[in-house]
Parts: sequence; structure tokens; C-alpha cells
Amino acid sequence: MNTATNRRILLVDDMPAIHDDFRKILAPAAAPADALDAVEAALFGDAPKAAPLSFEIDSAYQGQEGLALVEAALSAGQPYAMAFVDMRMPPGWDGVQTIERLWQADARLQVVICTAFADHSWNEVLERLDVRDRLLILKKPFDAIEVHQLASTLTAKWQTTHDAAVQLNALEEAVRERTREITQAMQTLQAEIGERKHLQGQLVQAEKLASIGQLAAGVAHEINNPIGYIFSNFGTLEGYLAKLFEMLSAYERAEPGVNPPEVAGQLRDLREQVELQFLKEDIPELMRESKQGIARVRQIVQDLKDFSRVDSAQDFEWANLHRGIDSTLNIVASEIKYKADVVKEYGDIPDIECLPSQLNQVVMNLVVNAAHAMGDAHGRIVIRTGTEGDQVWLEVADDGSGIPPDTLTRIFEPFFTTKPVGKGTGLGLSLSYGIVQKHQGRIEVDSVVGRGTTFRVTLPIRRPAVEGAAAAPVSG
Repeated sequence: MNTATNRRILLVDDMPAIHDDFRKILAPAAAPADALDAVEAALFGDAPKAAPLSFEIDSAYQGQEGLALVEAALSAGQPYAMAFVDMRMPPGWDGVQTIERLWQADARLQVVICTAFADHSWNEVLERLDVRDRLLILKKPFDAIEVHQLASTLTAKWQTTHDAAVQLNALEEAVRERTREITQAMQTLQAEIGERKHLQGQLVQAEKLASIGQLAAGVAHEINNPIGYIFSNFGTLEGYLAKLFEMLSAYERAEPGVNPPEVAGQLRDLREQVELQFLKEDIPELMRESKQGIARVRQIVQDLKDFSRVDSAQDFEWANLHRGIDSTLNIVASEIKYKADVVKEYGDIPDIECLPSQLNQVVMNLVVNAAHAMGDAHGRIVIRTGTEGDQVWLEVADDGSGIPPDTLTRIFEPFFTTKPVGKGTGLGLSLSYGIVQKHQGRIEVDSVVGRGTTFRVTLPIRRPAVEGAAAAPVSG
């Protein structure tokens, strides 16, 4: 910080003699004895006499001229520290008018009124001017020491006030800068906390699905064997029943020729008692329904194995994703045509290295779920595709009922479903997640209750050389 005192003084007085007097007091010429004093101090060791303070003085003979000098000094960045202003300066502004204009231009200017006449009472001056601590009075005729003291004190005061303002501005700027830094740090910290929570949620979801996958693999293995021989025995039982029904038909045809008639009557009564005709119609229906139930259990077991990636020996191949989507839509057309209109917004995407049949299963699960989300209303399903760098993406968006936030965090859990009992196994999205994970992609969901849901699947174009754990599903 520059500590040099501003000693620039403006003198506004209509009398040239006054200007000469002020210059003799405040800016005297160097005396010839100064050199002799310096030699004497060098020879005799006396301390050199301190040079009197000198000021830079500019003269103005009317108030308007003084105002012009003040404005020019401000524009040049060299403001005056103080001004001596005469009270009477005909024919122009008087001292009070001049001070008013000077302070309008530079509010920090220190002012001394020089007066020998009572043109204005002091109270009147105070009423007209916003004095504060910037105004003093010097009575004419004035004393040189008094003038010098006023000049020294007021220029020092101006400098102190100026330095304090500069320091205050620097301090305020430092506070603002520190506040900006703290605000930025807080924003960064909040972002990091949000990202950490997001990653923790992903980790918990991934660990949960991994644990469930291990459990599902064990359950599937334990159930698969008994289901296998039940299904095999059921086929054998169907064959046996067919033969028994064939024998019963032969007995029925031979019944009229049975003798004696009493035996034939007993057979007829027994047939009516056991409702043989009803049994012949109902048993095959029961067998069919039971076989369907067993087949459904087998499919659930297979889905569990697929979810846990057991027995996954399929080979990756290059395939066209659009062709797979189209074929899947053909398969589920009957299920969705009465619930929603399907709109395809395909982008320009390359073939990808994948397991086509499994990706078709993902598309089927997403599209069927979207159709079910419509409820009783007829809605709209939009299927979009596109490319991002070395990845392709697929979106299935619906305008259905949406997913509540408390449900959104569980949609990828096996057996979790909001559908009525018997309407769904709760494995569709779990299997879809497992398939996307197997492709080292990611599946994200964004949903607003009452407005709809969008699932986004992102897949690498080329299968990575080393398979690793994929990112956990993200709920948005």
C-alpha cells in the first residue's frame, strides 16, 4: 500500500495576493542556507535540520474555475486532499456555493473557509452544507503557523481516511473472495456427498442382487431335480390314464352282453354312482392344468437359473438390435395392441456383439411392463435407440401411471412385484438386469407418478475383452 501523503491543495480566492501569501507559507522556495546547514552537520556531527513540509498548490480565482480543477484532478486520478475557499468572490459563486459544488464532485475533499466578513452566519452555513467533519473556518487576517497546521492536519486526515477506505475495500474483497471459496467448497462437498450416497446406493443394490443371485442359484438347483422327475412321472401317468380310459371304454361297450342281467345292472349302478362319464371328462382337464402348473414351476426355476447366470453357455455374436426389437414386438403384439400404441424412433446404430435372444427378453419385459402400466387407459409406448461413443442405448418410455419412489428402489429385486397374485412372478426386471449386467452395460429408470416411466439400457458395441462386474441399476 502506498503510504505517501497526498499534499495536493486547491486555493480558491479572487485576490492574487492571497495566493502569493499561501505559496510562501505552504510551498516556500529552498533557502540558500540549506547547503551550508548540510556541510555544518557533516563537519560537527549535528543532526541535519528537518526540511519544512512542502505542499503542491493549484490556484483558482473563481468557484467555477475551482470546480473544473477538482473534476480534472479526479479524472487524472490525482485528487486534491483539501481546499482553502474564500467566502466572498464576486461576481461568481460565493464560498458556500463553491463548497457545495466541490463536494458534489468530490465528497472526500477537506475544506477550510477563509473569511473576514460575516456574509453568512455560521448556522446558515451549517444548514446549507452537509458539513460532517470536512469543514473548518480560518479568519482573516490569518496566521502562517495556523495555515500550515491546518494544511498538515487536513492532508494527513485525508490520507488516513483514504488509506482506511482502501484497506476496507481490500478487506471486503478478501471477504467476498473467501465467501466465494467457501461457497464453492460447500457446493463441491454437497456434490461429493450426493455422489457418495448415489454410489453407496448402487453398491448396496449390487450386493443385494449378488446375494439374491447366489440364493436363487441354490434354490433353483434344489427344486430342479424333484421337478424333473415329477414332470417325467406326470407324462408316464398320462399314458397310464389313457390306457385305463381305453379299457373302461371297452368295458362300456361289452356291458350290454354281460350275463346274468343282475351283474349288468350292478355295473350300470356302479358307473352312475362314481359318475364315470364326469370322471372321464374331468380327469384329463385336471391333468392338463396340473401339467401347466408344473411347466410354470419349471419356467420359474429356469428364470432363477438365468438370473443367477447358471448354465449360461451361450455364445456372443454380432446382431442387429433393431431387428431383435421388431421380432420381439411381433411376439407381444397381441398383449399390447389393446393397451398402447407403439412408436419406434430408431437412431442410426451399428450391429453389437451380444446374446440376441437374451436382449430380446429384456425388450419384451420392458415393453410388457410398459403396457401393464397403462391400466384401463389406452396409452403410448415409445422405443428409441441411439449411439454414444462406443456404446448404443435403448429407451422404452410410456405415459402410464409411473412408479412411486418407495417402489422404484426395489423394482430389480427378484420376486418383487406390484401385480396381483398369479399375474406376475416378479422376475422380469431382475432377469433384465442380470442380462444387461452380463453384457457389461447398465440399466437406468426415470419415473414420475402419474406421468410415466422411461427405462434406458446402455450396451457396449463390442464385448469387452475381460468381463467385469457391471454397474448397479440406477433409479432416477
